[in-house]
Amino acid sequence: MSNIVALVGRPNVGKSTLFNRLTKTQSAIVDSTEGVTRDRHYGKSHWNGIEFSVIDTGGYVVDSEDVFIDEIRKQVEIAIEETTAILFILNTREGVTPMDEDVAQLLRSSGKPVFLVANKVDSAKNYNDSMVFYELGLGTVYAISAITGSGTGDLLDEVVKTFENREDVQPEEDLPKFAIIGRPNVGKSSLINTLIGIERNIVTPIAGTTRDTIYTRYKSFGFDFYLVDTAGLRKKGKVSENIEFYSVMRSIRAIENADVCILLLDASQGIESQDINIFSLAARNNKGVVILVNKWDLVEKETNSTKEFEKTIKSRIAPFQDVPIIFTSVITKQRIFKAMEAAVEVYNNRKKKISTSQLNDTLLPIIHNQPPPAIKGKYIKVKYITQLPTHYPSFVFFCNLPQYVKDPYLRFIENQIRKKWDFSGVPIKIYFRKK
Repeated sequence: MSNIVALVGRPNVGKSTLFNRLTKTQSAIVDSTEGVTRDRHYGKSHWNGIEFSVIDTGGYVVDSEDVFIDEIRKQVEIAIEETTAILFILNTREGVTPMDEDVAQLLRSSGKPVFLVANKVDSAKNYNDSMVFYELGLGTVYAISAITGSGTGDLLDEVVKTFENREDVQPEEDLPKFAIIGRPNVGKSSLINTLIGIERNIVTPIAGTTRDTIYTRYKSFGFDFYLVDTAGLRKKGKVSENIEFYSVMRSIRAIENADVCILLLDASQGIESQDINIFSLAARNNKGVVILVNKWDLVEKETNSTKEFEKTIKSRIAPFQDVPIIFTSVITKQRIFKAMEAAVEVYNNRKKKISTSQLNDTLLPIIHNQPPPAIKGKYIKVKYITQLPTHYPSFVFFCNLPQYVKDPYLRFIENQIRKKWDFSGVPIKIYFRKK
């Protein structure tokens, strides 16, 4: 079960700064809404050996303060619905504002672990200023400085404790887990209903709560796997303009609990920015990916319609283009089984192990003929290659000057690996290390 921590609060309280400190990186999930561009940040964090996801809910630029309050309220409602714990970030230099009180009112009745984070306590002089936030009635106030990191350790010690007592609902069998992901209304629920409606030998879904991932076992027609189902669980009354944010949070939970992600696109709408965002989430989490272009029966076709559509998709998802793309219609059950076969193949590709002798015999001659470009007169010599024991394909190349190997050469090496071995649908990680 994935743990998601949301950072909520009004603007300019330091949410993004804290996000960057927790994740040690910055990942943007772009949300293009009519007239407004907003950035959602999603990343991974570790503390005391426990991994969790972090969502920064900020990024608004609006004119009316009343609209502003409504937007923040929607964000908080979604965070309450979807996350494990909530960090309510406040600005110690400004004290309690009416907008803070509005958010606190929602959080008090949420039933979720809420951590009151008094940010911008940059010295002992303004530590006492943070005590004013106790009046919000949300328990302990954690005084921190997101810029310097002061106080964040004590905060995270308490945050991860909320994860430890959660029951991890997982299927018992070591079977493939396929997540059905994509934007709302692309056919996710229809695909799941079509699959589980074909035969009745489906095991009862394994579920935690309505907010947790649901596993449904599919065992028929030679297939045996779990569907990681988050489709159809969205409460429409709470979504409205925040539909993208909500679906991304659902996708995060589904992706993190899956081996292979089946990304549905709507053929009548083409591939959109939100589809790219969700695809990128799966790739960054090193999950296998199969793309299903659904509703293909509704598209007027010409001689090269399929090739042109596939070319467009690959140009948008570059550089990770080695992904199976299948054109389906869930309603007519067109190529549904082919899609499942592709997902099983990608699952097997993700588990594939190449022997060290094969890697060295195959790749070292290629590298010898096309070595990394020399930099400042220094030549890079690769001595040895091996595959790392990870859950996804990752390879380490031992050499004398790893710091001089640049991204274009990494892509060249990845392409050579994909030419020699079938890793279709699976992200590959390549590392150059000093021998």
